[in-house]
Amino acid sequence: MRRHQVAPIPAALILFALAACTGPSDGGSAAVGDMVEASPAAPDETYGFNEPVSPADDPESTFAVDVDTASYDFARRSLQDGNLPPADQIRPEEFVNYFDQGYAEPDGNGFAVSVDGAVLPEWYEAGDATHLMRVGLQTRSEPESERADVNLTFVIDVSGSMEGDRIALVRDSLHLLVDQLRPTDAVGIVTYEDDAEVLQGIEEVGDGDGLHDAVDDLTARGSTNMEAGLEDGYAMAAEAFDPDRDNRVILLSDGEANVGITEHDEMLEEVGDEIAEGVTLLTVGVGDSYNQEVLEQLADNGDGWAVYFATETEAERVFSERLTSTLGVTARDAKIQVTFDESTVAEYRLIGFENRAIEDDEFEDDTVDGGEVGPGHSVTALYALTLTGEAGDLALADVRWQDPETEETETGRAYLPTESLADGPDSHLSVDMVAAAFAEILRGSAAFDCEAILPAAQELAEATEDPDVEELAELIAAASDLGA
Repeated sequence: MRRHQVAPIPAALILFALAACTGPSDGGSAAVGDMVEASPAAPDETYGFNEPVSPADDPESTFAVDVDTASYDFARRSLQDGNLPPADQIRPEEFVNYFDQGYAEPDGNGFAVSVDGAVLPEWYEAGDATHLMRVGLQTRSEPESERADVNLTFVIDVSGSMEGDRIALVRDSLHLLVDQLRPTDAVGIVTYEDDAEVLQGIEEVGDGDGLHDAVDDLTARGSTNMEAGLEDGYAMAAEAFDPDRDNRVILLSDGEANVGITEHDEMLEEVGDEIAEGVTLLTVGVGDSYNQEVLEQLADNGDGWAVYFATETEAERVFSERLTSTLGVTARDAKIQVTFDESTVAEYRLIGFENRAIEDDEFEDDTVDGGEVGPGHSVTALYALTLTGEAGDLALADVRWQDPETEETETGRAYLPTESLADGPDSHLSVDMVAAAFAEILRGSAAFDCEAILPAAQELAEATEDPDVEELAELIAAASDLGA
């Protein structure tokens, strides 16, 4: 899928540039909570929606993998608060990523690759498309005992906008995380408000008492100089960098920034080309409103991933169930290229991944940034297909990544022949269909509404007895009541 893309900018430059683009030109930042009342039907002005493509015109669809879930996490919070989430913050791939896929795991680093598909249910009106194809990637899980030690540099927003429940939630979540870490893991803390401050240099956790004391000292005040916080955080992470450890910067913030360099071009010129090689970024959106686009783009360009929480329960899921179980890297710079056969496929449409698209000829260019994937992660891409009626192979899915241990480029592939299409999807693919359809409704790219998909969601909730699927059905019902 050919899309114009500007030549890649080093991750550090993107990090600081985006920090300046979080609000109006006066240096302020519009919180997400202020945007909830806006119409949810307008598409993302930057990326738009993927349109159906004929393989005769462009047989290849190419994009970097994405394991973020923040879009779903925030949509859930908005709906639970009685609001429809803003359309431009809905990412279908992040809705699908949230759910367990049941994919088989590979034996080593990298991915197990699978491709399957089924007839679209009647309620999923997708133009002329009649089938849904799923490309699935899965990394191996890693026992806690086998993971490498970590260097974690926390960059924590302690500005006035974090006052009250947000900073209390940060303190509670960090206490939880410290208790999950090993004595030999190392942690450093940088805070920022008007300026940045090193609260604690990178030290081994030990018994954790010193870290708990430092976390207790976190208080909110002042303005928001995210640029200074990231700059000091990356400097600390780079100085302590250890190739035998997993090196990460973890930014906890509501995504606002209103102090420091605020002009995009000026910031790029000021920062220069420095980049912390081998240091990955996790962004954690905090609170009942936040600037999702900034934190997502920071994570994407910092070779990491983005998550969100607004309650202690959600924080526990992120820091206890997700972060500590996925520390480490099993695939770097991962990219997917799906090639469709024009004799069997009349049109295809990638559902989501609009902001992860890369040029087709960049798939084999290892200087072009992809996505980082940790142990136990899955990545799912869905395509709506219009078939010609001819038998044969529908598509070939190629995956390319760098092995973090050998630094060698690895590849994987899987085919989907027409005879492998199922009349009805299995439970995992059914959940994917509902999750993707829900996202399409919320962002304004669907020809149907929540009332149309609610029965399918409720049937899946009853059949799977999966709490996550039960919650999905409840959210769809809530969105339907709000007019979606």
